[in-house]
Amino acid sequence: MLKIAARQICSSHMRKVTAVLPLVAGLIFLAGCQGVSNGGNNAPPSNAPPSNGQLGVSPSTLAVGNVVDGSSGTASASLTASGTSVTVTAVNSSNSVFSVSGLSLPVTIPAGQSVPFTVTFSPQTTGAASATLTFTSNAAPSTTTQTATGTGTATATYSVSLSWDASTSPNISGYNIYRATYSSSCGSFAQLNSSLNTSMSYTDLSVIAGTSYCYATTAVNSSNEQSAYSNIVSDVQIPSQ
Repeated sequence: MLKIAARQICSSHMRKVTAVLPLVAGLIFLAGCQGVSNGGNNAPPSNAPPSNGQLGVSPSTLAVGNVVDGSSGTASASLTASGTSVTVTAVNSSNSVFSVSGLSLPVTIPAGQSVPFTVTFSPQTTGAASATLTFTSNAAPSTTTQTATGTGTATATYSVSLSWDASTSPNISGYNIYRATYSSSCGSFAQLNSSLNTSMSYTDLSVIAGTSYCYATTAVNSSNEQSAYSNIVSDVQIPSQ
């Protein structure tokens, strides 16, 4: 009988879960121009109409949360005008892994109304990260800030550990291990080992997250004769992350 166990290898720990099948299988598993003077009073930037309004951002601190390195996570926030309408002309992020989308600038927000936007966090390294997002407008004051936070986490790495019972046939020299992708049924099998495997175990380190597989083995004797496939373990699922 072929026995299979799969394990997840993470950055700081490993856990292993097994499940018994006919073959035992398990899964271990992102300077404007100076205002001109007018009667001695400073006017707002020349590219936006005067405003006595105020611009608020909610929430003041936006937590995107944990995101796997090399991928992206998003969170939603909004800008609100009060007093009079406010025209937002620019947005800047102090950290390139945080970006703002969903605002078609310049955008004018009527008094008492809000416009939504999205913050995208795209970490490339593991650990906590933050950014100051600065929104420039004709409000008073002319800049409004928001703090964005997030944590980059290590990409999950998976492997499948296989084991099987020794063949009872005479003069066995070793075993070959075969794998196929699974989608409602097993596809075409391909040999994984480049040389004859002389033990009754094998670790598949080339699995792809989010893919399901089938596994089988064959026995090879000293005359280089190969048996039929062992009983097949189907639908060994690798988590997407």
